[in-house]
Amino acid sequence: MSTPLPSQELGAFLRAHRELLQPADVGLPANSRRRTPGLRREEVASLSGVGLAWYTWLEQGRVTASRQVLEAVARALRLDPAGLRHAMRLAGHHEPTGPLDGERSGHLASTVQPVLDSWPTSPAVLLDRHFDLLGWNTSWSALWGAPEAVPADRRNLMWLMVAGRQLRAVLHDWEPLAMNVFQHFRAQAGTSLSDPRTGEVYRRLDEDAPQLRHWWGCHSVAELTARTVVVEPPGIGRIELALSSFHPVDDPSALVLLFTPRTAEDHARMETLSERPLRAVGGLPERHAG
Repeated sequence: MSTPLPSQELGAFLRAHRELLQPADVGLPANSRRRTPGLRREEVASLSGVGLAWYTWLEQGRVTASRQVLEAVARALRLDPAGLRHAMRLAGHHEPTGPLDGERSGHLASTVQPVLDSWPTSPAVLLDRHFDLLGWNTSWSALWGAPEAVPADRRNLMWLMVAGRQLRAVLHDWEPLAMNVFQHFRAQAGTSLSDPRTGEVYRRLDEDAPQLRHWWGCHSVAELTARTVVVEPPGIGRIELALSSFHPVDDPSALVLLFTPRTAEDHARMETLSERPLRAVGGLPERHAG
C-alpha cells in the first residue's frame, strides 16, 4: 500500500469534513433529493469564494492552496482550530498563530495552571507566543521573583531576563540563555512582525535595555534548546536545573518552560527555597515601579 501525498491527504480530509456537514449547518435549505451525504462540492466552493473546478481539483490533490484560500475553505467546512492546524500542515503552511483573545488565554492559563502547580520544586511558567507570562507556579516565584510585581506590559520572559535584575542576580552565565530565548522569540514572531504586541515588546526592550540594542537588531533565529541551568539563590547555594519545554495541545504557539532539579540535593535546595515567603522581582527601573 503506497503512502498518499500530503496534497492527496488534504483532499481526503476536506472531503470527509464536507460529507459530515448538512445544508442546515451552513445556512442552506435542506433538499430531500440529495443522493450523497453532506454538502455538494459546488456549495463548499460557493461558500469559500472559489471556483467549482478549482475546489474539485483541491479535493483530488491536483492543486495547492494559499493560506488565505485554505482559511476560507476551513470556515466553509466549519473546521475547529485543530482541524485548521492539520489542514495547514498538510498544505505545507506554518501553523496559524492568531493572537489569543482574553477569554481564550484565560482558559488556557486555567487549564495549564494545575499542571504547573504539580511541580512544587520545579520552577515552571506558561508563555504565550509573545513570551508574555500567562501562568507560573510557586517555585518560579521563589526562584525568579513574583511576576505579579511586574507591570503587565513588561511581564514578558525576555524583559525579565534582560531588565529584571532578580533573574540575572541568581542565574549563572545568563547571556547564552537570554540570547537563545530572544532567538526563539524572533523565529516565532517572524510571520507576525506587524502584530501590535510584538512591536510593543521590542519597544519595551529598547527602552529598558538600550545596552543590548545590538541584540534587538539581530536577525539570527534558533529553537529554545534543552540545557542545564545553574542558579545560586542567596542563602541556598548552587542548584542545577534541567530546562525542558513543551507546547500545550490547546495552543501550539504557547510554551511551557520547566526547570527540573537534577539531583536529590538540588531538589532539597529548591524545596527549601520554595518554602520561603515569596518576594517581588527586584531591580525594576524606578520609572516603572509602584
